This record gives sequence, structure tokens and C-alpha cells, in this order.
Amino acid sequence: MTDPAAPARRWPLIPTLLVIAAAAVMVALGVWQLQRKGEKEALIALYDRNRAMSATVAYPELPPVPDALLFRKSSVTCLEPVRWDPRSGTDRAGKSGIRMVADCRTGAEGPGVLVDVGIADDFTPPKWSGGIVAGTIVPGPEQPSLIARLTGKAAPARAMLVADAPVAGLRASAVPNGADLPNNHLAYAVQWFLFALAAVVIYILAVRRRLQR
Repeated sequence: MTDPAAPARRWPLIPTLLVIAAAAVMVALGVWQLQRKGEKEALIALYDRNRAMSATVAYPELPPVPDALLFRKSSVTCLEPVRWDPRSGTDRAGKSGIRMVADCRTGAEGPGVLVDVGIADDFTPPKWSGGIVAGTIVPGPEQPSLIARLTGKAAPARAMLVADAPVAGLRASAVPNGADLPNNHLAYAVQWFLFALAAVVIYILAVRRRLQR
């Protein structure tokens, strides 16, 4: 039996405040993910419009590349490929291979231009000394990490030109699609909301059990 003279047990103040604060942070993160979802959808729509445009644009000289130029048609003059960066990829028929990305010199100074000149069957770079390349501007293969972006230490990301016509001996690389841009922010938002709900429910059950002892 409960001793009537015993003081009534109360909810612990500090732990309760901590749980409420943690749940509020989780809800705020969920709302932020919903906002990011809308931003990503608008970006994908912009990329789709860019892909539908046939007019060419001047290739941006310096990064970062504005979103309005991504997936637009352009051309560059590669004076000389100074470095090859083979990466996995697929051709336009869906066959896997090695994507040959050339870091091209375009002048005496500057960061140069990344050019995807086609898909090979192995890591042997093609015998290509440069020239005029026409193609589609896409995000480069090396993008800053999420941590780098959040801490403000991200270096401007370079874009890349995917050649319309591959160099001799290679197959044309598949051009990335704006719709391929990951848009899983809704799932992240739902997860944060569920985490907040679970934290509150578990805390309430734990405290009620303790008070009933």
C-alpha cells in the first residue's frame, strides 16, 4: 500500500526538459528536410528545362557552375589533356565500362576543364591530344562532402563536359539526368519525426513506470 504520509512523486524536471528539447530539435530537422525536398524538386525541374534547350552556352571559366548552366549544351577547346582520371561508367546503350575523364588545359593559366570523352573497356587512356569538344555540362565527378558543405570548408565544385561524340576507339558516355539527383528528403523527414515521437513515448512510459513503484 502507498504510504499517505509519503510525498507525492513528481515528474523529474531536468530530464523532462532535456527530452522536450531533444524532441524539438528532431522536429526542426524534419521540417528542414521537408524544405530541402521542395528545393530539390525545384532544382530537378530546372535541370529538366535545361536539358530541353538546344541553344549552346559559353562554358563557365571558373567554378562553381551556376545551376542555370548545368545540363546545357556547350563546347570547349582542349589544348592538351594533362591528366586522365578513369572512372566507372556506362555508355548510352547501358553497357558498363571505364569512363575516360580528361583534365584539359585550355590556356596558359586557370583550373582547366574536365571532359568525359567516352567509355573504354579498360583503364588504358585513349591516344587523344585534344581538340574542340561539344557536349553537355554536368556536375563533375568530385563533389564536396556534406560535412565540408556544412562547415563551410567546401571547395567550389568543378563541372564536366560529356562529349556528344566520343574520341576514336571509345563509346559515347551516358549523359547524367537531372532526375537522377537524389531526393530522399521526405524519407529523412519522416525518420526525424518518428525519432521525436519515439523519444517522447519511451520517456513517458519510463517515468510513469517509475512513479508507479
